[in-house]
Amino acid sequence: MRVKNLVILLAAVVLLASCKGKGLFGKKKTDKSDVTGWNYNDKNMGGFQVAKSKDQGTGPGLVFVQGGTFTMGQTDEDVMGDWNNVPRRVSVPSFYIDRTEVANVHYREYLYWLQKVFDPSDPVNVPIIEGALPDTLVWRSELSYNEPLVEYYFRHPGFNYYPVVGVTWRQANDFCLWRSDRVNEGILLKKQFINKQGLQGQQGSNNFTTKSYLLDLYQTAPGKGATSKKSSLKTATGQPRTKVSMEDGILLPDYRLPFEAEWEYAAYGLINQNPRPSMKEGKRGEELQSNKQIYPWSQNVNGLRDTRHGTWQGQFLANFKRGSGDNAGVAGGLNDRAFYTAEVKSFFPNGFGLYNMAGNVSEWVQDVYRPLSTMDFDDNPAPMRGNVYMKLYKDPTTGEAQINDTTGRVRMVQVTDAESKGRRNYQRGNVINYLDGDTASQSSYGYGMTTLISDKSRVYKGGSWNDRAYWLSPGARRFLEEDQALSTLGFRCAMDRMGSPEGNGRKVGQQFPTRRQKR
Repeated sequence: MRVKNLVILLAAVVLLASCKGKGLFGKKKTDKSDVTGWNYNDKNMGGFQVAKSKDQGTGPGLVFVQGGTFTMGQTDEDVMGDWNNVPRRVSVPSFYIDRTEVANVHYREYLYWLQKVFDPSDPVNVPIIEGALPDTLVWRSELSYNEPLVEYYFRHPGFNYYPVVGVTWRQANDFCLWRSDRVNEGILLKKQFINKQGLQGQQGSNNFTTKSYLLDLYQTAPGKGATSKKSSLKTATGQPRTKVSMEDGILLPDYRLPFEAEWEYAAYGLINQNPRPSMKEGKRGEELQSNKQIYPWSQNVNGLRDTRHGTWQGQFLANFKRGSGDNAGVAGGLNDRAFYTAEVKSFFPNGFGLYNMAGNVSEWVQDVYRPLSTMDFDDNPAPMRGNVYMKLYKDPTTGEAQINDTTGRVRMVQVTDAESKGRRNYQRGNVINYLDGDTASQSSYGYGMTTLISDKSRVYKGGSWNDRAYWLSPGARRFLEEDQALSTLGFRCAMDRMGSPEGNGRKVGQQFPTRRQKR
């Protein structure tokens, strides 16, 4: 009898194993809606397609920065007397940011693509190509000989991995848009959702952008991965779907310039900065934040990252100007080994693994510049001034979206005040002047007469190779018109984070075991 029962038990185990992941009668188990009970991805029950939950991929060059709260603003003495960065506590959602500054070779790759797609012999394309070129004349000075840098810094392979400079805010912003499209196009090519032959046909306005692809304004032949029966993309009838949508979780969000609060938060690297093993509290971001560190490499208020004898004492941890006429030190002992810029992976990265968040070159951020008060900011999400709400342009006759005839980008238009007046969360489309320069604030800016601040003034952060140590503090801030460039100013890109704020593979919110309710 016992042998008979054992045989039955083993048979049941084998049957359950063979039906793993399937419903009764061997049918494949499907997810279903918690609100309607209808199956997802089931052609017999409506065919509503839902991609399997997945973590966001990390784009090329990016590092994940887990968000948190910190005191944004001045930490050192305000020796300039600007008082334009009032300390205030804010929260920064998790995001991604480039490990390094964008280098010359990266920007030359951008120019190569432009010249390949937009024929330089066509006069229509000349403004596009010339408008992207960095201004190498930023190296010139009336009282110095910098002609070699004017001629060779951007083009010579010896400077391949030095940070690109002479780039305006507008050019940096356009680079981010281009990078978003190339990365997403590369993803589709690698997964064979589009045919690589489509690369050859891109000319002028007929070029791939993520938005034009999603809106069916850019047509390209599907690849083998999209037409295969094994494709993860399915139509409502269960057939292979040749078009990727954002809901599939394959495409990445856009690259963009980091917001000022994001850049400053990431620069401090307030996470596990080489703590001594015996000091468990040293691993906590709260402890690092409360100590009000001044520089990205700091672990205490004295500015020293490693306090053990004979290690990093006396070593330069950033490329900056030590004093008047001293950009590199003395022969045989150059202090930062760089008279001008240095390679983008020089010096030690901070707690988040980011290079040169102090020194080398200052960096553009997204924000429009205003002297800060205690009133003109949001504490969560991170504050950012410069919103101009945009929407798709739709043809008045057909109601369809359109692409720009010159660049191939999808046409966008500004949201009007009339469209916004019925809302509670905002009433204007352009809110650059909100609470500072508009009718509600009772203030104004006399650009060129009483101030250099305008709606085109953009913030840049971090010290450069030609700055004193004061500007190395992440809390310091300066501004420049968005169509201007400097030999000391470059940029890096950022990206929004979708999903868990703690990173891939992490849960969202506090998780507790489910308990049966007592009746």
